[in-house]
Amino acid sequence: MEGDPLGDILTLASARCVRIGTLRAGGTWALRFPPPQDIKLNAVVKGACWLAVDGERAPVRLETGDVFVVPAARPFVLASDLKARALDGLELFTKAKDNVGTVGEGHDFLAIGGHVALDPDRGDLLAEILPSLIHVGGSSPDASTIRWLINQLVTEVATNRPGAVLASKQLAQLLFVQIIRFYLAASDPLAAGWLRALNDERLAPALRDMHREPGRDWHLGELARQAGMSRSSFASRFRANAGVPPLTYLQNLRMRLAEHELRASAVSVAELARSLGYASDSAFSNAFKRRTGMAPKHYQSIVAKMDRATLRHLR
Repeated sequence: MEGDPLGDILTLASARCVRIGTLRAGGTWALRFPPPQDIKLNAVVKGACWLAVDGERAPVRLETGDVFVVPAARPFVLASDLKARALDGLELFTKAKDNVGTVGEGHDFLAIGGHVALDPDRGDLLAEILPSLIHVGGSSPDASTIRWLINQLVTEVATNRPGAVLASKQLAQLLFVQIIRFYLAASDPLAAGWLRALNDERLAPALRDMHREPGRDWHLGELARQAGMSRSSFASRFRANAGVPPLTYLQNLRMRLAEHELRASAVSVAELARSLGYASDSAFSNAFKRRTGMAPKHYQSIVAKMDRATLRHLR
């Protein structure tokens, strides 16, 4: 790990942009989208529209330069007029050529977006702490980087230069990171979880240390000193913000790292146990089995078979 909790969690959750699409619309229109399987990210490039997410108290007006993220599995509507009959947005893009959906003449409104996929097993690290909607106004003085990324993304999609697909996905992924940063800075209070703990200036140094050296034999007093607090005050504040005690957080982080390594490499159980700070292979194996219900070697062999099956399917 890099000692950057946000970057580490995005890596562990395997957050990656898997698809880019463009919406063009004109006249009176409305599109209803089913609950997204992935995190939905959109930026308004031209025009304006309404966004209504199921469960949200009021629709949101989106203007040129605005971006929004719908992380939760909720249906939503994009519309010039929310009273208009809504077409099936999924059907529109299923039939669309080159992932460009068009409603009406398509001259009044332009949006570009992407789908951010998460690992089915570890994606909850991110999905569980994000709200049902994140909206960043394009006129915000803090959104200059977001505006630059949108412009670059539009350029890549429009010009279709060599490497445009890869560049577009990378730009959308950077846009996603910037939106989470904006959410961190603008939201108060955040829901209990690692993101809220990271946003606490007193707790953030201890959190970064645990991510930087997850295999170190951290003690509560040592982590409290990093935060400049007493043991009891630190433990209470950490639990209130992260939702779990500090050493439980560390244990959970180690198990997530173990799952990641067992999926990504042929690392031995002994090597992994040592790197994560366990005194013996058996201590690590017992901890891993309590979390996943299976021994590390068994988990690794099952994942390897799944990956081979996926490769055969792709071929």
